[in-house]
Amino acid sequence: MSVVGFDLGFQSCYVAVARAGGIETVANEYSDRCTPSFVSFGPRNRAIGAAAKSQVVTNCKNTVQGFKRFHGRAFSDPYVQSAKSKLVYDLAQMPSGSTGIKVMYMEEEKVFSIEQVAGMLLNKLKETAESALKKPVVDCVISVPSYFTDADRRSVMDAAQIAGLNCLRLMNETTAVTLAYGIYKQDLPAPEEKPRIVVFVDLGHSGYQVSVCAFNKGKLKILASAYDAELGGKDFDDILVNHFCEEFGKKYKLDVKTKPRALVRLYQECEKLKKLMSANSSDLPLNIECFMNDIDVSGKLNRGQFEEMCAGLLAKVEGPLRSVMEQAKMKKEDIYAVEIVGGASRIPSVKERIGKVFGKELSTTLNADEAVARGCALQCAILSPAFKVREFSITDVVPYSISLKWNSAAEEGQSDCEVFPKNHAAPFSKVLTFYRKEPFSLEAYYNNPKELPYPSASIGQFVVQNVVPQASGESAKVKVKVRVNVHGVFSVSSASLVEVVKTAEGEEPMETDQAVKEEETTTEDAKQEKKNDQPPQAKKPKVKTKTVELPIENNLHWQLSSDVLNVFVENEGKMMMQDKLEKERNDAKNYVEEYVYEMRDKLHGSLEKFVNEADRDTLSLKLEDTETWLYEDGEDQQKQVYIDKLAELKNLGQPILERFMEAEERPRAFEELGRQIQLYMKIIEAYKAKDEQYDHLDELEVTRVDKQVNEAMVWLNTKMNQQNNQDLTLEPVVRVREILAKSKELYSACNSVVSKPKPKVEPPKEDKTENGPVNGQEGTENQPSKPDKTTSAGTEKETAGNKLPEMDID
Repeated sequence: MSVVGFDLGFQSCYVAVARAGGIETVANEYSDRCTPSFVSFGPRNRAIGAAAKSQVVTNCKNTVQGFKRFHGRAFSDPYVQSAKSKLVYDLAQMPSGSTGIKVMYMEEEKVFSIEQVAGMLLNKLKETAESALKKPVVDCVISVPSYFTDADRRSVMDAAQIAGLNCLRLMNETTAVTLAYGIYKQDLPAPEEKPRIVVFVDLGHSGYQVSVCAFNKGKLKILASAYDAELGGKDFDDILVNHFCEEFGKKYKLDVKTKPRALVRLYQECEKLKKLMSANSSDLPLNIECFMNDIDVSGKLNRGQFEEMCAGLLAKVEGPLRSVMEQAKMKKEDIYAVEIVGGASRIPSVKERIGKVFGKELSTTLNADEAVARGCALQCAILSPAFKVREFSITDVVPYSISLKWNSAAEEGQSDCEVFPKNHAAPFSKVLTFYRKEPFSLEAYYNNPKELPYPSASIGQFVVQNVVPQASGESAKVKVKVRVNVHGVFSVSSASLVEVVKTAEGEEPMETDQAVKEEETTTEDAKQEKKNDQPPQAKKPKVKTKTVELPIENNLHWQLSSDVLNVFVENEGKMMMQDKLEKERNDAKNYVEEYVYEMRDKLHGSLEKFVNEADRDTLSLKLEDTETWLYEDGEDQQKQVYIDKLAELKNLGQPILERFMEAEERPRAFEELGRQIQLYMKIIEAYKAKDEQYDHLDELEVTRVDKQVNEAMVWLNTKMNQQNNQDLTLEPVVRVREILAKSKELYSACNSVVSKPKPKVEPPKEDKTENGPVNGQEGTENQPSKPDKTTSAGTEKETAGNKLPEMDID
């Protein structure tokens, strides 16, 4: 089972995996642990990650980035319409009303949903993980911002399904950071002691999140969270871009925003400048060659000027910090540490503002970029049966208050009930009791729309079906279970009808309705309905009941249907196959190109002595014609055409290469055979000279060896002389494989004879009585000591009983 954590960021992604040594952030095919969140569409294939980012200038209209913010949003959403004007690529409306991305792919105009594009990126990250683990990846944990609503979270889950992933948990980014921080701490307070309170601040490229977490040994609990979805590194980039657009307009009379390619280049340079200003307070230059209309532009800025320009953004830093402290009812003195992560947290003025609010030095013990991915991988390891991890429980919170409303049966109009207040523990289930005679619907919604980053507060509608009155005509008791699951998604997970069963005569009535472990709530109108239907009684007798599960129809806000999802999965499979075929085609073309350049250089270099003038001219002309063909008719051919072209070239070039390789390796092979012959000849001479070392060898066998060695010597000298007289441009007289075969044959025939060991001579036996008892003890001077059987057995038993200790992977 794979154990993988994906940090699906706005600008870049990270992949962390669990291995025997612990948690490791893995690198992609470019040996970079950071994979850009870019997807580029071309006439024949897609490019994803670093390859797509390299096309952001040359193919800007079809290179998609920053799509994370459009999860779960309608195309008509004011935020989408506002962002649309700032994007280089085009947005379009999907048939469902959600936001899609319009690009040119395979020479056709296509509209892809946000789920499809996110699925493409996840597929790339999945390949990175599989390359590192050397096995298929299915199970994973994916991070999402803590302020994502149900629609956003379902959208990310659909993207994971399109990528062929089984998401075990959607984990809030700040919660992942808290886990990465807390699970390694050995000095946390005991469960019964006062918890250690730590504030986590995550300022990424697109969003700002703050959480307060309480740590005890073996558990963490999020107490409160706050956010600002409109504050991140990209907002600081926007200010720099607007500044230089204005400056270049005055200085060079250029309208940068009318040229998408120029605007993309300016964003890249401004991001670099922002990072440099974080480390340097002096004036820093910004230079771009051939920026627009072949004009070179330049400008400069320092950190002080930058902070003045960003004063409005910096003022927004304090709001969520104070909000989260109020929600958690904490004072500055209660805070043990303030841990900061996220790329934009490196901006000095941001760190200064955060430090001022808490009045203490900020902690940077975690990797600011990789902490989220590592936390997700740790959560996946905890959920996986394949890894033994230190027990650590995680309690998250509900980011927004969730309410249910329904048509009241007791009184006219609608009733509502807040089922999960803001910062309620999650995952969590509750059971609501209704009294109804017919099917009814429940509408879930966020009851404080001002908190939401979206205009729609709706979550979805849930219809409880097959509700019928009791046999007596009274309203039936219906228990409805509502839940916020591990993904942070709200649902009406089940509903059951409690039926009263008539007891047989003589049978003692009994209550069989099982107690529900979850928190149970009876709604106000249900209480009233029950009161109206059932007159008061002095004492209610026990009755026998049974529960019947009821079907629930879900109508969720921006939920992809299973049919649409299956089509997306199928399309992703086809696009992956097309990418693979195009890669193979390009590789085949590159092999031809490489062979042309390599052989052309070698024909006048290392291979010059091994080819005659006529063959050289023929091959050189063929290589030149192939090079011309590659950039004309051969620019866009099928894979098989390139394979055939390479085979045609190798048919002429391979014999020359083989002659060169033979000439390189032949001297070593001759030398090895000669050394072997000399060794055997020395042994034969020693035998003939009556050397004691070899006097045990059989005479007939030595004679046979002598004959074979002499034959090998004659063969070697003959072949060497013939080869020395052979022209290098002709086929060799003897090949290296023949020389090696001769060496192997000689070794097989001679080695067993000359290396035969001398027979052992047993020493004369001594009389044991000479070494008799001395002073009542047996002599042991010349006898080997016998092992103590009792001690050995005892030790063996002890070793078997004490297995090696199991190791925890943290």
